[in-house]
Amino acid sequence: MALSDADVQKQIKHMMAFIEQEANEKAEEVEAKAEEEFNIEKGRLVQSQRLKIMEYYEKKEKQIDQQKKIRMSNLMNQARLKVLMTRDDMVADLLNEARKRLADIAKDPAKYSALLEGLVLQGFYQQLEPKVTIRCRKEDVAMVKAAVQKNIPIYKETVKHNIEVCIDQDNFLSSDISGGVEVYNANGKIKVSNTLESRLDLLAQQMMPEIRVALFGANQNRKFMD
Repeated sequence: MALSDADVQKQIKHMMAFIEQEANEKAEEVEAKAEEEFNIEKGRLVQSQRLKIMEYYEKKEKQIDQQKKIRMSNLMNQARLKVLMTRDDMVADLLNEARKRLADIAKDPAKYSALLEGLVLQGFYQQLEPKVTIRCRKEDVAMVKAAVQKNIPIYKETVKHNIEVCIDQDNFLSSDISGGVEVYNANGKIKVSNTLESRLDLLAQQMMPEIRVALFGANQNRKFMD
């Protein structure tokens, strides 16, 4: 039975409606898929940017922390240096005061002559030469002569050798020093400095650890060495 024009039109409309529905459903499916992929990509990008931002601020925080540590270290070093310089100044002042008091030693003839005897004999032992020359202050010549005469027998008895001693009266030590002697070998190339100032300097070097402990305490010294 042949279809009428009305039936054909009806079927065509039905097919077109079906096709349109299928197309709409497909479009919705594609759109949903595209939106899902967009959301996924957007989430990935957001997460990536979030991680980059977190990494940036972590790096900045570490840099700031490192800078703070460096500044703190510099401040601590400056503080240590300032304290050490202050301590050195205190030790220097102490030694300068001791040097000023050296002059008082020569004012007591008995004590000074005994000290000269020890300094002269020590010079003999340090040189261990058959001939030596002694230099002293002009005002100490008599005391030094007496010290030489007293110490020659002691030296000979100890080392079992003779010693010839000359007191240089052409080149005296400066009157600005506090006293003591210088002992030279025969050719004058080897000198033993036993002036009061040189003995103080040597004693200060040897006793510097004890001096610092006495002034500042052992714990404070260790603290600023760490």
